[in-house]
Amino acid sequence: MSCLFQTPPALSADIYNEGLYLTGGGSMLRGLDKRISTKTKLPVYVAEDPLRAVARGTGIALKNTENYTFLIR
Repeated sequence: MSCLFQTPPALSADIYNEGLYLTGGGSMLRGLDKRISTKTKLPVYVAEDPLRAVARGTGIALKNTENYTFLIR
């Protein structure tokens, strides 16, 4: 909850509109998504293939670095 309170407004709006997506092994804990949803009053989803989701997303970002140059200083 404290993390959500510290989130910048633009990102908060996206989270409010789209919900939270859980990835990684911890996301596979039974009932975790429902507990977080109950506490935050937000929709919570477990990513498809959560164990590989971060690695796949990182690979996509690395193949498309020209789209993410604003993040590199």
